[in-house]
Order: sequence, then structure tokens, then C-alpha cells
Amino acid sequence: MKGWFGKGTLAAAVGCLTLGSAALAQAGSCSDASLKGKYGQNVSGELLPGPGVVLAQNGVAMTTFNGHGEFSQVDFVVIDGAPQSSTFQTETGTYKVNSDCTGTATINYSDGSKIDLELVVVDQGREFRTVVSFLSMGGSAVPVNIGSSGVRVDRADGDF
Repeated sequence: MKGWFGKGTLAAAVGCLTLGSAALAQAGSCSDASLKGKYGQNVSGELLPGPGVVLAQNGVAMTTFNGHGEFSQVDFVVIDGAPQSSTFQTETGTYKVNSDCTGTATINYSDGSKIDLELVVVDQGREFRTVVSFLSMGGSAVPVNIGSSGVRVDRADGDF
């Protein structure tokens, strides 16, 4: 009887450790599905269009990720004190989130301009951070130092 009880206890302990390890691995694992829903963002940094020229940029965006690698967003941007439009502008894009919660995204503009981003997903997909790795405007690359932070504004399954 003691042998059976000891083996049963050992099996239960191993089972608990296995389930606990799976839960920890899942908590630290990310995918495209980690970003899903609406996220409010602040965007700030600088455009560096020529030697000695630094243009401050600030903006806000509302981005909707579909959980499958595509997103749409509206944004309003001010560069060097001048609004770049009179209303929010609409863009679309794609993203890829790796299992280590790093990833990439590309914002595509209707005029052919694009922004490539490096990103990290934090707080189990409730937030993300980006930095611009490449900006093309009018077919030309523009050096920049721009980043953003996004926070989910809607509830997702499992929250709260």
C-alpha cells in the first residue's frame, strides 16, 4: 500500500509540475494573436531629413489588430508644430509577433510611403512598444528617431 501511495503522490507531483511548466511557458509565449483589439498609442520622436535638421514629431493613433497579422489604424500627427492633416488619417498594415514577444510591423500609406517598425509585446498583449526602423516618404528614405507605446483600450477574452 505504501508503495502505491508513494508512486501515486510522485505521479501527482510530476503532473502538477508539468502543468505548471506548461502554464509558465504559455504565459511567456507570444504570437500574432497576442495583439488583438483596439490599442491607443502615443507616438513621439524626431525626423532627421538633412544634416543639422531635426523636426520634432508627436502624434496619437488608434490601432485595431485582428489577431492574424493585419491591422488598421487612424492617426493624427504634428511635425515641427504643424499638423500634417486636418483630421485623423487612415492606414493599414501587417505585423508578425514571434514566440519571444518581439516582432515587426509595416504601415502602408495610400501615397506609397511606408513605415517599418520593430516591436515588443508586453503585459500579456495588453501593451506594446515600437521603434521605427525605416521610413520611406515619397520614395525616399528619411532618417528618424521615433517610437510609440500602445495600450489596449477594449477588453479581450481572459481580461478582468
